Amino acid sequence: MQKTDIKACAVSMDNQTSKTTLDLAHKSNHILPFIGIHPEKASDDLDLMLDLIKHNANNISGIGEIGLDKTYTKNNEDLARQKLVFTKLLESAEKLHKPVSVHSRTTLDEIFEIFPSYNISGFLLHWFAGSKKQLRVAMDLGCFVSYGPVAVYSQDKQVLISNTTPDKILVETDGPVRFSRCFDMKSAHPVFIPSVVFCVSKILGKSYDEAELLLEANSKRYLGI
Repeated sequence: MQKTDIKACAVSMDNQTSKTTLDLAHKSNHILPFIGIHPEKASDDLDLMLDLIKHNANNISGIGEIGLDKTYTKNNEDLARQKLVFTKLLESAEKLHKPVSVHSRTTLDEIFEIFPSYNISGFLLHWFAGSKKQLRVAMDLGCFVSYGPVAVYSQDKQVLISNTTPDKILVETDGPVRFSRCFDMKSAHPVFIPSVVFCVSKILGKSYDEAELLLEANSKRYLGI
């Protein structure tokens, strides 16, 4: 990351990984720390997380990864717990004027119902995987959406990018996921990002440098810097 001069928003899963993310950020200014509770970890201590966010308000760049995911629920009670955690963390983000990174697998419509209740300018639907209709809703709501290495070889993702408002596009790795095709099942790494930028540039009909400048501006606006 130092050699390529890439800075990355590093998201967390729960209280323990949030502390690890904060430690990483202390060691490198290339890490922009996001802390929060992922829907998979919705049973984690919410009060402890809210305190961690409060006491590190000046050190964190955002709150995430947060959101909803029915894959990790067994009943309505589990989903209700996810929604409680999600909304409480959205309240913190709104209060502290922090951006959020949102996990929305299979739950985009539910999230579209929740989001308008909060005044959060940096609302990212990370790894957007919805339909073109849902993408239009996301754009109408002012959401940012991000795309990762799979966009390099996925026609479906490329179609979504072509239908995304250019100033709402962000790029990511979603590490440590492994990617096939040109990435040879290697675990996602920040050095994959230039390939995603190149993909975006071709879809938008821009040069690599123009796409890089666009994505940098988008990132700064998302982060509020």
